[in-house]
Amino acid sequence: MPISVEQLESIIKERVPAETVIAEDESSGCGAKFSVIVVSSHFVGKPLLDRHRLVNDSLKEELKSIHALTLKTWTPEQYEKKKNETQ
Repeated sequence: MPISVEQLESIIKERVPAETVIAEDESSGCGAKFSVIVVSSHFVGKPLLDRHRLVNDSLKEELKSIHALTLKTWTPEQYEKKKNETQ
């Protein structure tokens, strides 16, 4: 059964210490390709690879049915900077 955006966001929020999780289904609703932004103060001082591992490890079972997952793992400071750049 395909996973929904809401389910994916909820799962990440339950398993990763994140302040913000924003998921987008890029597969026209079939739940096989997602882009996800995860914002967490837990990422401060952690290399990008460790941040991605933390999120991927939390989705071990769900990744069996997801074809592609694009992650952006930001600290709150990085997230605010990115938001200000787009305004």
